[in-house]
Amino acid sequence: MNLKEMLNLANKIVFAQTGQHLDDLQEAVLLGTLQRDTYKEMAKEFDCSESRIREIGAELWRILSEELGEDVSKSNVRSTMGRFIYSNGANFEKEVGAIGSFEKDVLAIGSFNICGETRHPQDKPNSHSSNQETSNSKQTKTSHQDLSEMPELCAFFDRTPQLQTLTTSILQQNSRLITITGISGTGKTALAVQLVQQIKDEFECVIWCNLYTSPTIGEFEANLIQFFSQSQKQDSPTTNQKALPLIKYLQKHRCLVVLDDIHNLFSSGEFAGKYKPGYEEYRSLFKQIEKLSHQSCFLLIGWEPPKEVPQLTSENTPIRILQLTGLDTAAAREILRDKGLTEIENCEILIHRYQGNPLWLKSVATLIQELGIGANELLLNDTILLPEDLKDVLQQQFSRLSEIEKQVLSLFCRESEPVNLAKLLEYGTVRSPDLLNALQSLSRRCFIDKTGSFYTLPPVLRQYSLSQKYEV
Repeated sequence: MNLKEMLNLANKIVFAQTGQHLDDLQEAVLLGTLQRDTYKEMAKEFDCSESRIREIGAELWRILSEELGEDVSKSNVRSTMGRFIYSNGANFEKEVGAIGSFEKDVLAIGSFNICGETRHPQDKPNSHSSNQETSNSKQTKTSHQDLSEMPELCAFFDRTPQLQTLTTSILQQNSRLITITGISGTGKTALAVQLVQQIKDEFECVIWCNLYTSPTIGEFEANLIQFFSQSQKQDSPTTNQKALPLIKYLQKHRCLVVLDDIHNLFSSGEFAGKYKPGYEEYRSLFKQIEKLSHQSCFLLIGWEPPKEVPQLTSENTPIRILQLTGLDTAAAREILRDKGLTEIENCEILIHRYQGNPLWLKSVATLIQELGIGANELLLNDTILLPEDLKDVLQQQFSRLSEIEKQVLSLFCRESEPVNLAKLLEYGTVRSPDLLNALQSLSRRCFIDKTGSFYTLPPVLRQYSLSQKYEV
């Protein structure tokens, strides 16, 4: 729908409930909202207070919510009205009853109006019009995607709960900033690839960016703006449109932006999520993505989240974090079966020892097969194998640790059972404030597990820590 059609629909809804048409200021607030203007910008343009604009907006959203049967807000009014107009005949008939007494030129019994054309639900649409509409819809959904940096998905093991959680957060809860973190090898990127394949057609623009080159904030924003402005030119090829600030594109279009290897923006030798010198402005970008009203989503993937992304998030906030752990036993068995380890009697023990981590299991299974080691004997001896390729992967993450984190890991290596804060403090080798910060950082890196008030260092990470001989 264009703006005129949306204003016309809103006017008739307001008239049906109040008996009054939209006044000039109400129409201005609705038009400004549909054009992605802020309340502050509207107040300045119409020379009134921002609080007055907010009051008018709140009343409009209340009226539209009651008549359309769902919560309407400044951020979703455009999409909500669009769904209403373009809903199928059967659903529309139900909504007609909820709309009430529209003026006769809008609704008649059993009929509805789209773009000035009255159509009965049982009538077949014009085939040319229908085909053109479908073609345009598909073009809008698929023509503005740049997935050239997205890895090819080879094997994907069952992650149904996680996929459902992410899909709900993005498409239903309209989360704006989502972070997928986890230790190396858990399948974060594979999960994101599967997610993007499933939901990409719900967005006008989709782009996958790998941050392994650590682009500066200026380079990154310039690349995104260029992509979005090219998309806009494709939509309106005859106009010479000026590039907008990044946030304006995110407000104007529904965009999905995936940032892989987000940890490349952060410093090594520091606590998790501390930006490299010269990269601190990414913090402002992520805060802007979280705080400002828009209809887009940034998906961050990496070994550690930005500091401004909390480990625990509320349903009332537009940010989410998913700490990805290993596969369940059934999915992990498939990995061992693919590697030819079908003779293991208690494979659950091996899966648990390597935390169901796909990469770790593939690595150790390959070593067992190549050397002809008896897997069952290996399980009896509680041996933790660290193949060279696995040690290389772990080294990349361990090299990012601060000195204090390494000291705390050495304390964990002294204990064979889960430990609490009091036990770690008994050693007296790390000051209490430093210990607390180190525990938080190690948790954000997914190095330690927490159950109640007790912390555990997983067997593989414990074995690697012992091999490094960290000093306290």
